[in-house]
Amino acid sequence: MINSNLARLRRIARWHRNRSGRRVVILLYHRVAELCSDPGAISVTPQHFAEHLEILLEYARPIRLQELSAALSNGYAEDRHVVVAFDDGYSDNLYNAKPILERYNVPATVFVTTGHLGDNREFWWDTLDRLLLQPGTLPETLSLTVHGSTYQWELGEAAQYSEDTFRHNKNWRTWKDAPPSPRHLLYRSLWELLQPLAEDKQRKVLDELLVWAGAEPVADPTHSTLSHEELFALGQGEHIEVGAHTVTHPKLSALSAASQHYEIQRSKTQLEEVLDRPVTSFAYPYGTRSDYTAKTARMVREAGFTCACSNFAGVVGQTTDRFQLPRVHVENWDGEEFAGLLSRWFWFSRWFHD
Repeated sequence: MINSNLARLRRIARWHRNRSGRRVVILLYHRVAELCSDPGAISVTPQHFAEHLEILLEYARPIRLQELSAALSNGYAEDRHVVVAFDDGYSDNLYNAKPILERYNVPATVFVTTGHLGDNREFWWDTLDRLLLQPGTLPETLSLTVHGSTYQWELGEAAQYSEDTFRHNKNWRTWKDAPPSPRHLLYRSLWELLQPLAEDKQRKVLDELLVWAGAEPVADPTHSTLSHEELFALGQGEHIEVGAHTVTHPKLSALSAASQHYEIQRSKTQLEEVLDRPVTSFAYPYGTRSDYTAKTARMVREAGFTCACSNFAGVVGQTTDRFQLPRVHVENWDGEEFAGLLSRWFWFSRWFHD
């Protein structure tokens, strides 16, 4: 199935065994599901996820995040180790991802946004997808006032969005593809407006959008998040470590120190109340270097976490800061493409800076 790429992995594995620089890759997933559209490229199909784990077992060693954290504390991390991590807390992490992880005996960490536990509203980016990128009819003009500034968009003919047009555009990716229609431009514009807002302001804008679109606030079942009972079930057994991902998934660097402290500490406390055990891993929402600060990382450490994951590309080395662990975002690649990328991540890892 994966012939040439796996042959390359074998050569690279032999090369790495003779090198002194040890590197670890943390893989960032969000969802394991079949979605009709995925503008953020955050979902991997169950079939492809199984192929990924099969390849990891043959050409790397999957380990727990806390195992990596302890190794970094001791100043020693093995080469070609891989950590599997999920962000946000979608219910498909329990129903789709966990059974596959158990089948292949691969551990993973799931970072959960606690404010969405049992919530019947989807994440705001999923609401934008449901309202703007699905077939249907919308008003031709949208006007919104955000932070005292008024914005207006014209959909024109794109107010009518057919099934055929939807299927033609369903592989659009918001961060790398040009918007193929005014609807996609509106999606990207609203994403950029909403991302830095606090949750109460995000919900105010979303409520206005729902009224404008004539839609209900109830989440699409395909985008459901974990309930408290599902979170407890997710954490049972030996394969899943649950980590904290704040309460409301904010851009932490945009919040006051007091609000950041609440988001960090409260998410830890809520998870520990449900799971009845310590929660010691954290992931910054969005996770780029501009989405948190050195003070944020210090708060995470002081809250009792032992490590924190970011969301900028890179590999983990001997001197990597345990509270700014880089991760590699995984897309819905098939096994052969994943094998090729895995070989390149390890091959180029000696040029990454810790």
